[in-house]
Amino acid sequence: MTDRQKLLEALNRFRQGQLDAESIVALVESGTGTAELGYARLDLARQARCGFPEVILGQGKTPEWIVGTATRLSAAGQDCLVTRLPAEAVGPLTLALPAGEHDPVARTFWLPASPRKATGRVLVLTAGTGDIPVAREALVTARAMGAEVELIADVGVAGLHRVLGVLPRLLEADAIVVVAGMDGALPSVVGGLVSCPVFAVPTSIGYGAAFQGLAALMTMLNACSAGVAVVNIDGGFKGGYLAGLVATRRKA
Repeated sequence: MTDRQKLLEALNRFRQGQLDAESIVALVESGTGTAELGYARLDLARQARCGFPEVILGQGKTPEWIVGTATRLSAAGQDCLVTRLPAEAVGPLTLALPAGEHDPVARTFWLPASPRKATGRVLVLTAGTGDIPVAREALVTARAMGAEVELIADVGVAGLHRVLGVLPRLLEADAIVVVAGMDGALPSVVGGLVSCPVFAVPTSIGYGAAFQGLAALMTMLNACSAGVAVVNIDGGFKGGYLAGLVATRRKA
C-alpha cells in the first residue's frame, strides 16, 4: 500500500469515527520522517532506513516525555520499545498504552505495531544470576527485532560443566549474546564452541578490581575466540539489537 493509499484509508476511517485527529497527524508526520514534539524530534523514517524504529531511552527523561514519545510512535503505526524505563514512568505509560508489555527486571516496555512470526534464533546467556537484568534487556530487544529468543542463566566459567551442559542449545542459535561481569571470561569460551556470532556484554557486577565492569570489558576485548564482538558495559540493548539483526537476516 502506498503512502497516498494509507492516507486516503485513514481519512475515510476518520470520517467514520474510527480514527481520531491525533492519529491522522501522526500518519502525516510519518510521511515527512519527523514528528516534532517540542522536547523530542521523533525519527519516523528510521525503520525504513535501518530496519527497526527509533527506540526510546527512558533514562533521564520525565514520565511525560516518555509517554508523549511512546504514544506518538505507536500512533504512527510503529513498534514501540522503551529501555531503561524509570519506575515513576511505569504507571503513566502502561495507563496510556495498556496493550504494551512491561518487564520490571529488564526495565523495558514493548508494544508491537502488529503480531508477527519470529524469525531466527537468539540465545542469551549469563555468567551469573546478577547479570540477569542486563540479559533480559538484551532478550526483550532481540524479541522486538523479530527473533525467537531464549535465556539461559548462571552458566559462568566457575562451573564449566554448566555451559557444556547446554552446548546442544548453543549450536542451534543464529546469534548468541553472552552477558558477564567479574572476570568476563564466558564469551571467549562460548566463542570457541560455536560457529555463529557471539556478542559479549560486560556488566558492572563485581567489586574492587572489577572497576565497575572495566575488567570484564578489557577481557572481552582481548578475547582469543575470533567470533566475539563486544559492546559497552551494561549494554544489553546493543547486544540484543545486534544479535537480532544477525539472526533475523540469516533466516530471512
